[in-house]
Amino acid sequence: MSPAELLAPRSAWFPRPVAPPGGGTGPDPVTAPLRLICFPYAGGTVSTYRDWQHHLGERTAVVPVQPPGRGLRLRETPYDDMEPLAEAVADALTTSQLMVEPYMLFGHSMGALLAYEVACVLRRRGAPAPRHLFVSASRAPHLYGDRSDHTLSDTELREVIRGLGGLGDGDRLGTAYLDRRLPVLRADLRACERYRWEPRPPLDCPMTAFSATGDPIAAPQAVEAWRPYTSGSFLRRHLPGGHFFLNNPPRARLLAHLRAELDDATAVPPPHREPHPAPTPAPSPRKASRQAPWTY
Repeated sequence: MSPAELLAPRSAWFPRPVAPPGGGTGPDPVTAPLRLICFPYAGGTVSTYRDWQHHLGERTAVVPVQPPGRGLRLRETPYDDMEPLAEAVADALTTSQLMVEPYMLFGHSMGALLAYEVACVLRRRGAPAPRHLFVSASRAPHLYGDRSDHTLSDTELREVIRGLGGLGDGDRLGTAYLDRRLPVLRADLRACERYRWEPRPPLDCPMTAFSATGDPIAAPQAVEAWRPYTSGSFLRRHLPGGHFFLNNPPRARLLAHLRAELDDATAVPPPHREPHPAPTPAPSPRKASRQAPWTY
């Protein structure tokens, strides 16, 4: 049985990447030197990462995650609780042949929180750890869970989405398109708003956190608060743009930073790290300003 055939059962959670410009299908996710597993923001789909393969090179297989309630899984009931969602993603990963080392995790906004929780689940199960965790436009986990935005009316939620540009082409496609996305968006928001961080040892993998100059949701100090969540190296990169900078021109800088990290990872073997006891993250020293009603 070929690697491609082995990957067939993963198609629901990890749909085949869109062919990059110029044709081709990109590297095989099983045999590529590196896998970058990408998690969507609240209400988002794998289309967010549709051309990342083209930008990130042939040595890294871009593997977007498609949770229930969106895309070809539109008829499935979306999760509205972070813990079972993270467990389900971990199940899918460990049965999909994608846990071949090395791999990295990337998540934007809610996707960053989900990527972190998935990494914690995999560690608890004794699975191989990610080589790197990238968190983008997200407050640290202990800063989640104090909003109730999923209770906004449809009209209020539409206006918030339009104001933040969170659904990409949705503004041009009209209200009917937005309405199809509202149920999964509400479920995702509910999952974030119910989330309560439980103290755990920090992850061992290096972490890079991306903040943006005009992001009213994940202010720089709230993104910086991810630092105690790893016992490895931590780097925060500050980019221009708003909360959804990965859908706008600043994403070129984001992709350039990612490409450099990925190229280094496929060129240099991972450093050996001795196990050691590590402190748990302290409570937030500063609360981030929350000026936008849609907080994830």
